[in-house]
Amino acid sequence: MRDGEGAMAYDVIVVGARCAGSPLAMLLARQGHRVLLVDRATFPSDTVSTHVIHPPGVAALRRWGLLDQVVATGCPPVGRYSFDLGPLALAGAPGSPDEPYAYAPRRVLLDKILVDAAAAAGVEVREGFSVDEVLLGDDGRVTGIRGRDQGGASVVERARVVVGADGRNSVVAKAAGAADYEQRPPLTVGYYSYWSNLPTDTFEAYSRPGRGWAVCPTNDDLTLVIGGWPHAELATHRDDVEGTLMAMFQSSPEFAERIRDAEREERIVGSSVPNYFRNPYGPGWALAGDAGYCRDFITAQGITDAFLDAEGCAEALGAALAGSTGYAEAMAGYQRGRDARAMPVYQLTLQIAALQPPDEQMVQLVGAMAGKQDAMDAFARLNSGVTSPVEFFAPENVGRLISGAT
Repeated sequence: MRDGEGAMAYDVIVVGARCAGSPLAMLLARQGHRVLLVDRATFPSDTVSTHVIHPPGVAALRRWGLLDQVVATGCPPVGRYSFDLGPLALAGAPGSPDEPYAYAPRRVLLDKILVDAAAAAGVEVREGFSVDEVLLGDDGRVTGIRGRDQGGASVVERARVVVGADGRNSVVAKAAGAADYEQRPPLTVGYYSYWSNLPTDTFEAYSRPGRGWAVCPTNDDLTLVIGGWPHAELATHRDDVEGTLMAMFQSSPEFAERIRDAEREERIVGSSVPNYFRNPYGPGWALAGDAGYCRDFITAQGITDAFLDAEGCAEALGAALAGSTGYAEAMAGYQRGRDARAMPVYQLTLQIAALQPPDEQMVQLVGAMAGKQDAMDAFARLNSGVTSPVEFFAPENVGRLISGAT
């Protein structure tokens, strides 16, 4: 809606307080900016998630001074990724000497840590706050929000910039008319739950034609198991998700035996997501996290992407708010940096999410790497996001991997 002129109470309002919004608000507040963070949820609370924070995301937590809090939840460190492709299997270290581990914390724990860190940095946090409208000035510039607080009272707040960190159904993106590009429809549908008596210290990935699943330790001695199939089969299996999962596990007899001895402790939940990039900024508004870029869950990059996106957006907005760089210039740099980092992983994710048998070149490459630890570590770093697909699949690197040279 159109809004008249009014005082700007905040430098930035961030809508959405999970893995992109809370870190973004925290980082801006640490720069000295006045920040309001709102979310319709209250914390602690759960949300659908792949859970995994790959080593680049763990490095962000360390930079922010929050890693110790995540570790203190009892979430086990994961220093090994394994890949069972049916006829071939690989296992390697996903990290670097400086950041060797991944973690897969429950979101009810992780998100609370992030929200509390934002508040500790000086962010004004309003939980249970529903955004009804994004306010526009007469020139079309975003100037603030209108919403309802926990008590139901109508509230108007204004800011120099409103950031949507409110997921793929972002009210900010919708109001601003943020344009999509490189979009693809949902490719897979995935379901997960938590099992006891299924010990592992590894992020395990299993790939079969038309099927895929992953296993990772999480809090409370539980193990996350997530599996999926083509989105085209959504309706076919909707009424027997657990049976479909268990039938899929039979394609790995060893894993099928392990999970038969385990016990599912919570209900099965699931989701599917579209794939897209969105233009992440315009006059008075910006997007971060899934609001600006979303990819299939199969590579479990969502949390790590959100963290890195928050850092990039905070750096650009900080420069613009401080006046050291023009807003359009700063935010265009944010978009270029985001896309340069994320686009290669996005394209790789689309390929994996197709759930097709690997082509001849990939079979040759995986076969050449099997049993060679340096090469298997390199493959694990590709899947963890430590190494870009551009670097990994460069002809000279592929040649080294196939020849066995290091």
